[in-house]
Amino acid sequence: MKQTGLKKILGTAAICAAAAGLALAQQTTTTTTTDPVTGTTTTQQTTTSSVGTIVTYTPDSDYFMFRTTPEVAPARYYYTRDTTVVDPAGRTVSLSAIRPDMPATIYYTKVGDRVLVRKVVLSQPPRIIKHEETTTTTTTRP
Repeated sequence: MKQTGLKKILGTAAICAAAAGLALAQQTTTTTTTDPVTGTTTTQQTTTSSVGTIVTYTPDSDYFMFRTTPEVAPARYYYTRDTTVVDPAGRTVSLSAIRPDMPATIYYTKVGDRVLVRKVVLSQPPRIIKHEETTTTTTTRP
């Protein structure tokens, strides 16, 4: 009886820790504007993220196409060297782990007309593609 109660307590603690980790991992964007007439400075912090599906990704480009819902047309999300890609366990992976039709959460900042990606959290672990090659050599003696 005591072991079941302990398991429930530990399970609840693990869920709370995971939720707190996700809350702390959110990216925050700080926008500071100054009114040229009054000289008043305003600072605003916002968290911008989207959940959806990566539609296309080409390693040679500087963007990937991302769709938030099936009804919405995909949009370009630009990435830089500073863009972080993590798997569902929170481990950093390379951009090459991104595949078309992969669900993800994107944390971004809008700069002019461009959407600059700061962090990509993949909802599925990246598939590991193994390429195995076997060579057989036959030697015949006279």
